[in-house]
Amino acid sequence: ESTMKKLVTLLLALVLLLTMAAPALAEDTGSITIDNAVKDKTYTIYRIFDLNGHNADYSAINYTVNDKWTAFFAEGAAGLDYVAIDELGYVTWKDGASAANFAAAAIAFAKADNIANDGSQKATGNEVKFTDLPLGYYLVQSDLGALCSLDTTMPDVVIEEKNSAPTVEKEVKENSTDIYGKKNDASIGDTVEFKTTIRVIDGAPMNYVLHDKMSEGLTFDANSVVVKVGEKTLAAGTDYTLTSTGLEDGCTFEIAFTEGTLKPNDVVTVEYKATLNDKAVVAGAGNPNETWLKYGEDNTTTHDVTKTYTWEVKVLKYTNKDKVETPLAGTEFVLYREVNGEKQYVTTDANHKVTGWVTDKTQATTFTTPADGKFSITGLDTGTYYLEETKEPDGYNKLANPIKVVISATYDDAAGTGTATVTYNEDDVANPDIKVLNQTGTELPSTGGMGTTLFYVVGGLLVAVAVVLLVTKKKMSADK
Repeated sequence: ESTMKKLVTLLLALVLLLTMAAPALAEDTGSITIDNAVKDKTYTIYRIFDLNGHNADYSAINYTVNDKWTAFFAEGAAGLDYVAIDELGYVTWKDGASAANFAAAAIAFAKADNIANDGSQKATGNEVKFTDLPLGYYLVQSDLGALCSLDTTMPDVVIEEKNSAPTVEKEVKENSTDIYGKKNDASIGDTVEFKTTIRVIDGAPMNYVLHDKMSEGLTFDANSVVVKVGEKTLAAGTDYTLTSTGLEDGCTFEIAFTEGTLKPNDVVTVEYKATLNDKAVVAGAGNPNETWLKYGEDNTTTHDVTKTYTWEVKVLKYTNKDKVETPLAGTEFVLYREVNGEKQYVTTDANHKVTGWVTDKTQATTFTTPADGKFSITGLDTGTYYLEETKEPDGYNKLANPIKVVISATYDDAAGTGTATVTYNEDDVANPDIKVLNQTGTELPSTGGMGTTLFYVVGGLLVAVAVVLLVTKKKMSADK
């Protein structure tokens, strides 16, 4: 019996010893599992704080700064914006500090100071797992951005990849409606307004650079750029850097956001203007403006494109000669539009491309028909115009009223092209040319022509009537 008691006592002591030892064994290492990982993206971990101690249920824990991160928490460094460190080196999180901002600042520091990571894996499926990790407080970064800082003192942690690719939406304003969309129409010389909307990812945004590439027919106005997060206007040179010269990737301009400016789930709008210039493509493929975003570790969003279209009208001046349409040279026209009840006359260059609009008719461009009776005006917006004949060739009647010309457009979004439809004088049929007929004045009889014959016939009849009257009169006198 004495032997049995000693054995039981020994076994109880052994169980107690094993029970006490179990936590120490269990907390030697831990793991981080990333669920919903994005295939082919790389996940990297950094141990920022070391686990110093904890109680049995992890309700009380303390950390100290990992040696590699000492400089990040030095006096005046970014780390102390988020944590306080007491005289014993223990770390306490500051009330109201943002974990996402802390993550972004820590990643920027790691890259600038070449901090060695504590593990890196490329996802081959929807799960990435780091094992045998010293317990501590870890930062998990992916190519898409940073996940929030995480501790492994549970000791095994599963986190969800919430990052998704940021999105970029490009729009252009139609001046006739003031509505933004994917396309617009304009005259050469008009100001075109653009808006790009960036939706920031859930995780801490990294290396956000907006790229914008305009076609040759658009001239960028660098002074027009306004960048906002919500209703807050960001400061150029502080919150972002605008570059519009010396770019080697074919872009018109780039906007690089300062690290820490953007927060998870921010909605950023970038508004700016350009002028449609004389190199604009008329109809067809239009004048594209292409935008995309680079972010994270050399990731790129899909490109988004708007189109700005401009149009052409063609005029044919003719007369009917022997019932055959014949071109008529030497007729002069001006083209105008009405804005708020005021006439605005078009001006063009030597190639009849629009250069502007004037209210003084004497300053308007005069279009004179050549031998083939044709001329065209290029670079016009959709809308209503009036073609006014100001001078007719000698011997022809001048048009009594201006010709009303309406330009509308149809678009093939799949092909990315547009086609103008031109109607005039309320005609609802599309016409390749505005056909303007001029008639001569009324033709008077000429010597040797039909008119002389007519005079002879009428004269002969009058003579005959006179003879009859004379004979009748004599006969009546004789009878008396």
